[in-house]
Amino acid sequence: MDSDRPSCFRVAAIQAAPVFLNREATIEKGCALIAEAAAAGVKLAVFPETWIAGYPVWTNVDSKWNYGPSKKLYGQLYRNAVDVPGPAVDRLCDAARRHSVTVVMGINERSHTGTVYNSMLFIDSDGSLLGVHRKLVPTYHERMVWGRGDGSTLSVFDSSVGRLGGLVCWEHWMPLARYTLYAQGEQVHAAVWPSAPETFLLSCRAMAFEGRLFVVAAASYLTKAMLPADFPLAKEMDVFPEQVCLGGSAVIGPDGRFMAGPVYECETMVCADIDLDRIAEEKELLEVAGHYARPDVFSLTVNRRRMDPVTSIET
Repeated sequence: MDSDRPSCFRVAAIQAAPVFLNREATIEKGCALIAEAAAAGVKLAVFPETWIAGYPVWTNVDSKWNYGPSKKLYGQLYRNAVDVPGPAVDRLCDAARRHSVTVVMGINERSHTGTVYNSMLFIDSDGSLLGVHRKLVPTYHERMVWGRGDGSTLSVFDSSVGRLGGLVCWEHWMPLARYTLYAQGEQVHAAVWPSAPETFLLSCRAMAFEGRLFVVAAASYLTKAMLPADFPLAKEMDVFPEQVCLGGSAVIGPDGRFMAGPVYECETMVCADIDLDRIAEEKELLEVAGHYARPDVFSLTVNRRRMDPVTSIET
């Protein structure tokens, strides 16, 4: 750990509901939550998957192709998605800087072509944008909504809270994605989910143990009453329970044990004090990208190029 960085600090998983399909109101709420976290002594605040401006819960009940209400919802999602860079990112960076909090924020990221990506923003406590990660493989019904990311965003960032990285939801079951972060020296991992039931947290605990790192798992809380009054698929959502996203946020240590949480069925902030010096102690037993690796037997190649659909050759 660098001598000019503290090894001990407080982290928080922000378990909150977005203002569904309303980017500006959700950002306003997010900035207020960053201030609240700072007042509680938090140095790293992790928000849930696609928190701005909501996880597309309707795809769980409706996957019709070329269906009017679904198309209308996609249009609303796109209009309320986040441009990177852009004014929404600037507001979040300003909040992080004013309150000296490192922020990991789940967003729907808008591209200029019309595709939306399931992304994570990494913002340091000085307000600088460290980078973005796009979910590599949208899961099942999510492929009706999001495009696929690529290896160019599979990164660990040198931040004021150590080597910081993250994955989205079912990426935690992708062994090679996990290993790519371990090999970059990840110390603190942001795991973002719409809800985090027991089996999802099992993957977080396994990653903490396997990678000898701290995991901050952030999940949303959302009820049907929080959906907009004019929600186009309200009738189809009748089959859902009242609580659509249950939470399940937690903080997990590098021995795989819970340090805080999990907490369900409410909006809350799940906090824990972590000590990065524990990582080296735990790595005496296991370091899967170092002294417990066998590069002479196994190797991993990661394509870090950005996969743009068009490559221009200038004359």
